[in-house]
Amino acid sequence: MSDSPVVRHAERADLPRVAELAALHAEYERAAPPAADLAERLAVLLFGTPAPRLRCLVAALPDGEVVGYATCAPELSTWDGREYLHMDCLFLLPGHRGLGLGVLLMDAVADEARTLGLDAVQWQTPTWNEGAIRFYDRLGAEGRQKVRYSLSVRH
Repeated sequence: MSDSPVVRHAERADLPRVAELAALHAEYERAAPPAADLAERLAVLLFGTPAPRLRCLVAALPDGEVVGYATCAPELSTWDGREYLHMDCLFLLPGHRGLGLGVLLMDAVADEARTLGLDAVQWQTPTWNEGAIRFYDRLGAEGRQKVRYSLSVRH
C-alpha cells in the first residue's frame, strides 16, 4: 500500500462507490440524481466491450478509500476536424479538495488524452462554481462561455 493518494483506472469493484460519488456530484451541482442502476450502466460502458469508449479514473487515499473520480470519453470537434477528450465529470469529496488530488485527476485525464493520441481536453462547469473555475484557471485552462442545453428524446 502506498503512503500517498493515487489516481488509477476504476475497477469493477469501484463502481458502487463511483455511483455514490456521482450522486453527491449531482446534488452539489443541483441536478437530478443519477439512475438507481448507475453502477451497472457504468460497468457496461467501461467493461462491456473490447474497446470501451468511457474511461473512469478514481482518486484513492493510501488506505484505498475512493474520494473522487473523473470520467472522460473521446468526442469529435467539427470545427477542428479531429477528436478531443471530453471530461464529463470531475468530483472530489469536499474534505479532500485543495490537497492536490484534483491536480492528480487532471494529470491523469491529460495522460488519457495523450494515450489516445489526442491533443486537447475539454469540459464544462457551472458558472456559479467559483472554486472549480479558480482551480481550472490555475491549471492554465481557457474558459469559454456557452449555454448548455439538453433535449430529452423519448420513444
